[in-house]
Amino acid sequence: MSALQTLAQAAGIAYVAGLNLYATVGIIGLAARLGWIGALPSSLSGLSSWWVIGIALVLMTVEFLVSFIPVIASIWDTLHSLIRPPAAAVLAAAIAWHGDPAFVLIAALLGGSLAVMTYTTKLGLHYVIDASPEPISNGVMSIAELGLVTTIAITLWQYPFLTLTFALFVLVLLIAMIRPIWRTLCQVFAGQWVPRHGFLQDARTSDRLGRREDD
Repeated sequence: MSALQTLAQAAGIAYVAGLNLYATVGIIGLAARLGWIGALPSSLSGLSSWWVIGIALVLMTVEFLVSFIPVIASIWDTLHSLIRPPAAAVLAAAIAWHGDPAFVLIAALLGGSLAVMTYTTKLGLHYVIDASPEPISNGVMSIAELGLVTTIAITLWQYPFLTLTFALFVLVLLIAMIRPIWRTLCQVFAGQWVPRHGFLQDARTSDRLGRREDD
């Protein structure tokens, strides 16, 4: 395995760990145990333990259920700022563990930095979605997150460069979405939002009455 391929796998595992640490550990361990992916590096062999898989999947389920409670979901993610990035850096370093010590350090720094980006992006999305009191949007976000984590965690080992490129594209897209969504929600709750002209809708009744009074 080349150094660049190892680095891509380290970055990829840190990426998904920043999104959902427990799902990452549980899915990779289960995939290795069932033979869906090749053998894991010896430094990550512990992930395929049934004890590790079981605990990780239980915590993943708890996190999934918590995500349906808008405010609690944001609190949960905020508290995990102390867990996800450091754990992601450890997982990234473990992939490169048998390489040069400087290379291991580079993998840890890269993985930790990428995990911070994915974690803060997810946290920002949760804060935006929590502006809506209904739990459906939170549930949709959690299901999409699990789908993304599963896809990356499984394909990363066979197609590391392609998977990492796809993951970074999704990250950039999510970062670009946060501000427009937040702005639209603020306008909706302030009663200032109306569809664009492309929807060909007339002005609201209150707006027409206001213009008549001005005349």
